[in-house]
Amino acid sequence: MSDEKVVGIVLVSHSATVAATVAELAKGLAGAGAAVPVAPAGGTESGGLGTSAELVSAAAASVDRGAGVAVLADLGSAVLTVKALLAEGDELPEQTRLVDAPFVEGAVAAVVTAAAGADLAAVEAAASEAYTYRKT
Repeated sequence: MSDEKVVGIVLVSHSATVAATVAELAKGLAGAGAAVPVAPAGGTESGGLGTSAELVSAAAASVDRGAGVAVLADLGSAVLTVKALLAEGDELPEQTRLVDAPFVEGAVAAVVTAAAGADLAAVEAAASEAYTYRKT
């Protein structure tokens, strides 16, 4: 899959551990998800809790394979960080989208869908649809 265009996934959390663990979970559950570029962008550069525009930007660049980048964020200021980067216009790869989805379920759906070769719109739709998953 290295020569194919594939949607990259960035997981933005206030915690580096949470972002990395959700990335690991999503790739593991996807099976073939190992071929999907997934990058966690959690915490601050110093390892604390928070969000970092620099870490988000670097993560997005690292997963860009030409088919777009789907960014999922956990909480308010993570969302605001991504929105600010998108507004800048040149901080993130072209075709980067902030996806409105639950963090864990949406990440799994995004990675599974990207692993199937879907385009960015389908990856975004699958992740967003995770809001409808009922647990009762």
